[in-house]
Amino acid sequence: MMGVFLRNRSVVPDALDQLDPQLGCIISNLESTVIGKHSLMEFMVTAVLAQGHVLLDDVPGVGKTTVATTLARSLGLTYRRIQCTPDLLPTDITGVTIFHPGTRQFEFHPGPVFANLVIADEINRTSPRTQSALLEVMEEVQVTVDGVTHPLELPFLVIATQNPIEYEGTFPLPESQLDRFLFRLSVGYPSIEEESRILSQSDRTPAPASVQPVISQSELLDQMETVKNVHVSDAVRDYIARLAGATRSSPRLELGMSPRASLALYRASQAWALLHSRDYVIPDDIVKLAPFVVEHRLILARTSGTPSARLVAEVFAEILRNVPVPPLTR
Repeated sequence: MMGVFLRNRSVVPDALDQLDPQLGCIISNLESTVIGKHSLMEFMVTAVLAQGHVLLDDVPGVGKTTVATTLARSLGLTYRRIQCTPDLLPTDITGVTIFHPGTRQFEFHPGPVFANLVIADEINRTSPRTQSALLEVMEEVQVTVDGVTHPLELPFLVIATQNPIEYEGTFPLPESQLDRFLFRLSVGYPSIEEESRILSQSDRTPAPASVQPVISQSELLDQMETVKNVHVSDAVRDYIARLAGATRSSPRLELGMSPRASLALYRASQAWALLHSRDYVIPDDIVKLAPFVVEHRLILARTSGTPSARLVAEVFAEILRNVPVPPLTR
């Protein structure tokens, strides 16, 4: 996907590549514990600004949990970590109502989702019943237990991790839950140079627990509100709609982009523009973000071959190439 470039683009000022100073500090803080993953950090901060959830889909040992924990610490947010296992119950996540004989009243005991940032480690190791307990909270930022609705505090973000290699004792996430994640991202292996730095700095790299916040919760909420005011031109909105239509009409796909996917791409592009010090979205933002927003929501047609993430990426790359990109305008 890195080979896809914006067509019909005019000269773009260098300022388009500069990070917002306040938001850039968050990325610098993240890079103090995770070496060589600048692009990943940009996507993580974009997800926070867009109030979207992230699925980190990668092999063990590449730093998925470290990334999530450092992000929470950098933002000064309350966070809880859930280690997903087959015996985990829905109430272990959402909370439970307990009857107290002394007062003869029911009292709600909140679960770990009652935090600003929830890390669900190895989410595909817990049962579908427990996975579904996250559906309401991820979409509506609230939990309903025994008929009573409990709202959560904003901002709220779920970062889930899973290992795409191991299938023994795992439960694949259903399409309805995958559609709740704004991005599916991979940390990836470090380069030789980066791994050498990791080894040489192993005794000096700070632990996530020692990372200090670089932005307050109120400042973060202000930035989230600013995202909503980032301008999206009619041409860019039409481009998103044409991409969605192309996925739905493709004979190689059984399931294309949902309206939720289109809205997710729209919100992500606004957040990405703000992160890069712009108050308007350019078509190149859509081209950059679309694979990470869309591919995990698509299902291949049976005639397209054996389903795989690589094949889905190839199909969507072809769609991106065939849908004309509008010229750069403000």
